[in-house]
Amino acid sequence: MINQIKTVLLLGGLSGLLLLIGSLIGGQQGLFIALAFSLLMNFGAYWFSDKIVLAMYRAKEVSRSQAPQLHSIIEEICKKANLPKPKIYIVPTDTPNAFATGRNPKHAAVAATEGILKILNKNELRGVLAHELGHVQNRDILITTIAATIASVISYIAYMARFAAMFGDSRNNDRGSSGIIGLLLLSILAPIAALILQLAISRSREYLADETGANTLHDSESLALALEKIERSVKINPLRFGNVATSSLFIVNPFSGQAFIKLFSTHPSTHERAKRLRAMKF
Repeated sequence: MINQIKTVLLLGGLSGLLLLIGSLIGGQQGLFIALAFSLLMNFGAYWFSDKIVLAMYRAKEVSRSQAPQLHSIIEEICKKANLPKPKIYIVPTDTPNAFATGRNPKHAAVAATEGILKILNKNELRGVLAHELGHVQNRDILITTIAATIASVISYIAYMARFAAMFGDSRNNDRGSSGIIGLLLLSILAPIAALILQLAISRSREYLADETGANTLHDSESLALALEKIERSVKINPLRFGNVATSSLFIVNPFSGQAFIKLFSTHPSTHERAKRLRAMKF
């Protein structure tokens, strides 16, 4: 519940930031054009991102005969969570990881790497897959798309503000140099603030998926152990294909074992996630 409230507050913060810079900059027609373009772009991402991401990571759909344990575990979790069974994919890499995608529970897909199937025992794998199905259950693709839409609009408006500050308009000429400087500062700081809020939403959804998966299985220790194993392995063997822009999809950032500034991280720290999981009571 706390993470759900946090997501609502963060989305409210993004919306408030959008309204603020829109009212400060003006230009209603340009705002509507940017909004329409952003909505179109993110609508396309919402409907087709699963196919794009699965292709990007060379994921192959597998049948029950090809991956019996994977099918069995996912069927068990779906029954517990009252979810339709998603399509199941395997990504051909030894880097251990997993992700879920799809616009809603009826059009979902779960992908696991060859590496994760090698290093995790059955209970740990159950914990990871329950986490991924937690994303599906919580409709995180929809929520992150909304956040991305608002953040995109803010970025477009900020670009318009920089253009106005550099080339001037009648209102800024009336305000003088202080108005131009203020506009430039706003155009630089607003996208950074939007990115920080967007990434905070991503981190809150990771915590919520951890909690959802652990509650579904009544087992938080297995997921905590799995997260620690995956992080250690990624440090040694990071993913060497794909796109870092998609790192938020994975259960652990697959591209680097290096610590990143917490404010700009797509994931909470594994240490903090494991700590929260081990504090859960059933």
